[in-house]
Amino acid sequence: MVLDGKNVVITGATSGIGTEAAIEIARMNPCLVLPVRNMGKGEQVKKQIIAESGNPSVYLMKCDLASFDSIRDFAREYKKRFSGLHLLINNAGIWEYKRGETEDGIERTFGVNHLGPFLLTNLLLDEIRGGAPARIINVSSEAHRYTVMKFNDPEGRKKFSSFKAYAQSKLANILFTRHLAQMLMDDDVTVNCMHPGFVATHLFDKIAPFLVTVLGLFMKTPRQGAETIVYLALSPEIDGNTGGYYVNKKIKKPSRTALDNKAARKLWELSCDYTGVFTAMPDLSYDSHKVKP
Repeated sequence: MVLDGKNVVITGATSGIGTEAAIEIARMNPCLVLPVRNMGKGEQVKKQIIAESGNPSVYLMKCDLASFDSIRDFAREYKKRFSGLHLLINNAGIWEYKRGETEDGIERTFGVNHLGPFLLTNLLLDEIRGGAPARIINVSSEAHRYTVMKFNDPEGRKKFSSFKAYAQSKLANILFTRHLAQMLMDDDVTVNCMHPGFVATHLFDKIAPFLVTVLGLFMKTPRQGAETIVYLALSPEIDGNTGGYYVNKKIKKPSRTALDNKAARKLWELSCDYTGVFTAMPDLSYDSHKVKP
């Protein structure tokens, strides 16, 4: 995908694979917009991206994915400042070891990892359609294989498990990807998701230090973890390929639950209820010839 002079939004770019992906994509000379919660940290990363990529067109905008109001403010400001959006990378994610809630009273893992990107993407859909051909990339995880969607208790109010909450949010990323891919099938917009691998990032900061030391022997570096994001963003091989789940730059079949079309639709409706987004719900066919498993 040619990005010279085009607009790119990457969430979670202030650390880990987000920073590495931002640097590599910035080398392609786009206008790079970074939604950030901590503006001070954002300024440091902005300087790093400019220094390593040689691209001065890097812009910071305030956005907290744990706040629907903040996401809406970002979307409004983006539309005022920029025209069209050619690449959106929903990379930001958290793993909470104790149950907490967002500003909107929603369990944080489900709120930040799924509902935040869901709302942000929907608010920018007109810009994305206007920027076609365009791409959307959602960062998921192989952890999705170890759970199902708990539609009766998606926030773990009755029983909370740190790992299950994280796994469910990553499953939600895939279901969201597949449904959105169908919705945008005729708009020249591809939507794909990926697993970056087991990467040494701040996601694991709250794990016991001795476990981090042991697990570190098997972890990828952030740069290695960003490779599939960059591939999905730039490779001409992705042209026309949508709805896929990728690992190590190759398409991979996700879990059976992630391929459940009824669950994808139900999650979309639930997410609309949470966020106040209202979109037409077409009768989607999930055409396997266009949406890869």
